[in-house]
Amino acid sequence: MNFKEIVLPGAQGPLAAKRWNGGELPVLALHGWLDNAGSFDGLAPLLTGCDVVCLDFPGHGLSYHRPAGTPYHFVDWVPEVFAAADALGWDRFSLIGHSMGAGVATLAAGTFPQRVSSLVLIEGLGPFTHPDEESPAQLAKSLLFKPSNKRLYYSTREKAVERLAFRELEPHSAQALAERALREDENGWYFHYAQEVRAPSRQRLSEAQVRAFLGEIACPTLLILGEDGLKAPPSYSGREQAISNLKALTLQGKHHLHLDTPELPAPAILAHLRGAGSSARDPKTHP
Repeated sequence: MNFKEIVLPGAQGPLAAKRWNGGELPVLALHGWLDNAGSFDGLAPLLTGCDVVCLDFPGHGLSYHRPAGTPYHFVDWVPEVFAAADALGWDRFSLIGHSMGAGVATLAAGTFPQRVSSLVLIEGLGPFTHPDEESPAQLAKSLLFKPSNKRLYYSTREKAVERLAFRELEPHSAQALAERALREDENGWYFHYAQEVRAPSRQRLSEAQVRAFLGEIACPTLLILGEDGLKAPPSYSGREQAISNLKALTLQGKHHLHLDTPELPAPAILAHLRGAGSSARDPKTHP
């Protein structure tokens, strides 16, 4: 299945994206931290009847980088979601998010629930939080982080891809991400993401704040977890109950199960999206 490379106006700069299938159901796909739109290369072609647009978040893939030294706050991903949807002319749409992208998707769906017709969360249910009393230490940790001016170079593309595979990715998954993550210059191959993306968050939401967003989500939600995926800390217990219409599904796989073995989650995801398809096409007015 072929895709098209597109560029959309983001909140502060151009957003690169891969557009698959061109069906009737509008779907925006959001990748995880240090990943890119290639995260959905295996899954998107299987979502027949859907118009799947896979974004590169700012600082990732082929999208714009903020000026050097500018932090990437977690909540600042949310305006990019709606900027992309507006540029596509989508009043209502579905969201698929993986890991960090799943956290962004929950904030987006909780902020403007009338715009999100269905939600698919893969290995993520809301962003990371910390107790209020840890906020001073979190800010100090972030301010002490200094982005490196020196990039780590690899002598060959293969060696750089091997470094990606250290994240417990299948070889073909590492290759999919490498297409948009790697660049070459006279010094060799390097990862192109913005160094500031690696900085610790200056301020995280509290657990109560995250659950407030989850409580505002009005659409049908499908949560997919890998049997060997990331383990949520005990403080996140009960988040699933905060969303009124949520179905949880655990499948064989690791954190990137949607990329490693997309044929496993694809049927459930497609059925979920089709179930919300009629509401996605209903004309709505948004703020």
